[in-house]
Amino acid sequence: MIQKISPNTGRAALRALFKEKSPLGPLKVMARQVGRFFQIPLPMFKPYVVFGPQAVRQVLVTERDKVLWRNTDPVTDLLGRGVLVVDGDEHDKYRALMEPPLHPSSLPAYTQMMISQTDRVSTQWHDGETADMLVESRKIALLIIMQTLFSKDVWDDLPRIWKPILKAIEFISPGAWIIWRNMPRPGFRKPLKELDDYLFEIIDNRRRTMDHGQDLLQHLIDAGLTDKIIRDQMLTMMIAGHDTSTALLAWTFALLGQHADIHRRVVDEVNSADKSPLLDQVIKESLRLYPPIHIGNRLVAEEMQFTEGKVPSGERMFYSIYLTHRDPEIWENAENFCPERFAHGRKTPPMSYVPFGGGPRACIGAAFGQAEARIVMARLLKTHTFEFTNHPIHAHMGATLEPRPGVRMKVERRQVDRYTGTHVNR
Repeated sequence: MIQKISPNTGRAALRALFKEKSPLGPLKVMARQVGRFFQIPLPMFKPYVVFGPQAVRQVLVTERDKVLWRNTDPVTDLLGRGVLVVDGDEHDKYRALMEPPLHPSSLPAYTQMMISQTDRVSTQWHDGETADMLVESRKIALLIIMQTLFSKDVWDDLPRIWKPILKAIEFISPGAWIIWRNMPRPGFRKPLKELDDYLFEIIDNRRRTMDHGQDLLQHLIDAGLTDKIIRDQMLTMMIAGHDTSTALLAWTFALLGQHADIHRRVVDEVNSADKSPLLDQVIKESLRLYPPIHIGNRLVAEEMQFTEGKVPSGERMFYSIYLTHRDPEIWENAENFCPERFAHGRKTPPMSYVPFGGGPRACIGAAFGQAEARIVMARLLKTHTFEFTNHPIHAHMGATLEPRPGVRMKVERRQVDRYTGTHVNR
């Protein structure tokens, strides 16, 4: 049975909304005061929200057949028949085609490319300037994902595709359309068409040349898929594959900037060894506090019974990764940045840490994304110093969980020691 939201809880949720500038504030209030199962009490929008290891396991593993990924949201409008928004055999078919290029065994072949693309962006910075690491991380992530999946160097195309990509992300981000599904949305048609035209050009060029080995695009073409279905998979992977990495890199910079002692220790470690256990822990803790895909949206096809109550068929349900990762019953000092909690292996229940989802539909690029974050962060921390400007940052619920208004850091290039070849402070 759903516990009714009291007036006091409602007022506390409203105060949290204004304080945190994000719906995450009210969600945390309701989780704290109501529990792991509640219904959002808004006019024309009353989705159920569940979180915690047991609920996550039901949604992602044991009762996954009772929920549908495909619904009537703008995500479906944008991605068409993309692997992320289809169910059943159709999903399994596309996923099987898309897994090989991102298999963990392929990761070593991408390392030097990731470093080169990172350097390509960072060499544009001027000593002493303030760079927004949210923007710079997006450039790096875009270059890497497009080269990896489509063998496409988009460096010269960034001015052409930058705004269309941002508009595509805005199109699927939470907004008033949640309550008013058919609301007019001017300003999207032109940039979304420009993005489509760009992807169809890549497909057409590949069909004419067919000389790029076995990347994702070639797998899709060889499978005999139509250009439209290929476009849907390309856009799905382009958006999901770069926007999540963008958020992870940006939050990692933000957290290091806000914790100078840990920042110094990570820099010392990446400069003195090939591997950095502390950097790995920082990345995992960043994913815990600010999971890029912070909430899962499902349509309940068959009634689901949770410990605290049931969700009827036909209802919208969210499972919250963000709330699960900050549950004080699971995580000690849950709201604090503490990378060392990952130093001795995970001691929390299964399905309590799910930054890449879980079960058969766990993120295809989970291993790739973590490797990318380690390589990019280690390279930048070796070649540059970063000084956080101490401006306020809040978590923005977009297509991913982003640090807004950005992560502004003063950057300086490290000099290279002529004898050792290592980067040193000026």
